[in-house]
Amino acid sequence: METATTISAVRERVRRWRAEGRRIAFVPTMGNLHTGHVSLIEAARSHGERFVASIFVNPMQFGPNEDFAHYPRTPAQDARMLAEAGCNLMFMPEVAEIYPNGSERATRVAVPGLSDTLCGEFRPGHFEGVTTVVAKLFHIVEPDVAVFGEKDFQQLTIIRRMVTDLCMPVTLIGAPTVREADGLAMSSRNQYLTDDERRKAPLIHQTLSAAVERLRAADKDFAAIERVGTDSLERSGLRPDYFAVRRADDLGPPDADTRHFVVLTAARLGRARLIDNLQLAL
Repeated sequence: METATTISAVRERVRRWRAEGRRIAFVPTMGNLHTGHVSLIEAARSHGERFVASIFVNPMQFGPNEDFAHYPRTPAQDARMLAEAGCNLMFMPEVAEIYPNGSERATRVAVPGLSDTLCGEFRPGHFEGVTTVVAKLFHIVEPDVAVFGEKDFQQLTIIRRMVTDLCMPVTLIGAPTVREADGLAMSSRNQYLTDDERRKAPLIHQTLSAAVERLRAADKDFAAIERVGTDSLERSGLRPDYFAVRRADDLGPPDADTRHFVVLTAARLGRARLIDNLQLAL
């Protein structure tokens, strides 16, 4: 695996691959990798012949009271995991390489509507930071395929809309959420949990599963399903930002004709804010 820290070095390597007729797959990450991230590289193997992964903690997507400065950074571990997963090029730029004029003054890419609901309501500006940096990375790497985890379903939906609206020549692949044995979705933020909080955290997946079973049984009282999910998390000591039943294609409110659902939640537990979702196609 090669490592690049500059945009010019990435472009030079990708040009060589393209001259050889290689198909490029890309996985953007913020580092502090775990098995869930590695699964994205593995998913990319069936869609490309050369694999690029970026490691970049993006300041634009962190709010003023969020954990940018303390976000865990493990570059040596990340490099080892990517190499073992078959990554060909690791792009690990400094902030100044991506935002030469500072992230506060950078040109921004926004997806209105989708970015303002669910997590966007509780993290203003977050998704604008995500779409801006992903657009920049797509422009730098120019991949044929990019792979994103479905754990952040809203993020994937927003990026799909951006790619469509801006006519970007990249195919997006959603990779299934990777879970611990007890159902907890793998996340870099799980390491913030104390032992007691870690024992409670699987209740998120259990509560989502209960909501999906109600939908599978043709329960159309979506508001009641949301109330029960919220109450269940609160009784267990979590602090949910939301627990929502939505249409999977556009995150809009479902109706009696909806056939493809997604149930999403974001809940705070100690220092960690944990997100998860489950889909259901009828």
